[in-house]
Amino acid sequence: MAEENKILVEVAYALPDEQIIIPLQVEPGTNLTQAIELSGILARYPDIDLSKNKFGVFGKLTKADTVLREKDRVEIYRPLIADPKESRRRRAEKKSAS
Repeated sequence: MAEENKILVEVAYALPDEQIIIPLQVEPGTNLTQAIELSGILARYPDIDLSKNKFGVFGKLTKADTVLREKDRVEIYRPLIADPKESRRRRAEKKSAS
């Protein structure tokens, strides 16, 4: 199949000190999981577990079987280290104590 029949997508993953965006040309009909696998990012970052990590397209959580469109950016999210509600509660307590 010729290159002009493919669509351009990106796969993105960020660590605290590093961000990677991998551009890919994929066949129309490629889903989110297939794009992640084709990107090679799983070999580069073995800590990514598609059964545990959440992912989305442009900041919106998305299912693994979502078919991608031209110029979509697939984002792989790391698990949260701290509960945001608990962090806000601690900051509020600290502020009221001072």
